[in-house]
Amino acid sequence: MRLLKSTIHPDISDMSARQFTRKATRAIVLKGENILLLYTKRYHDYSLPGGGIDDGESHVAGLVRELKEETGAHDVKDVQAFGLYEEFRPWHKADFEFMHMQSYCYICSIDDELLEPELESHEISNGMYPIWMNIHQAISHNEHTMANSQKKGLSIERETFLLKLIVSELLAS
Repeated sequence: MRLLKSTIHPDISDMSARQFTRKATRAIVLKGENILLLYTKRYHDYSLPGGGIDDGESHVAGLVRELKEETGAHDVKDVQAFGLYEEFRPWHKADFEFMHMQSYCYICSIDDELLEPELESHEISNGMYPIWMNIHQAISHNEHTMANSQKKGLSIERETFLLKLIVSELLAS
């Protein structure tokens, strides 16, 4: 899979320090200029649906599971690789100094009807919910959050980069 971007958080100074790798999938589901996203009230941002790949799970199986859990999407088909976004970010728990986050992005289609999401408790408490959103409005919203919000999360830069790349590569005519 092609590497879309690799970033190192400015707080990481020693790349030989103890790290662990977290692999995740991200779904790109488009209907014209609308895209299926997750809005998270806590961070005031839009992100692609997806999440961690379980041990022994394929990327596509993880993608299908995460889409169902976070958005209620079903009948996932036409899955195509888009690219890998990797991040080296601080980790503030015992045993590791930083995390190597690998986000494998896939384009896919889903059934038009969304079923009830099966959000985890932390996703619910963060105010997360699925929404179809105009991709240009989502980018503008995230850019405003990055420029003006103290509560922005670490993922917003990745998500905004990916949304802009989706526009330039998948929506450009």
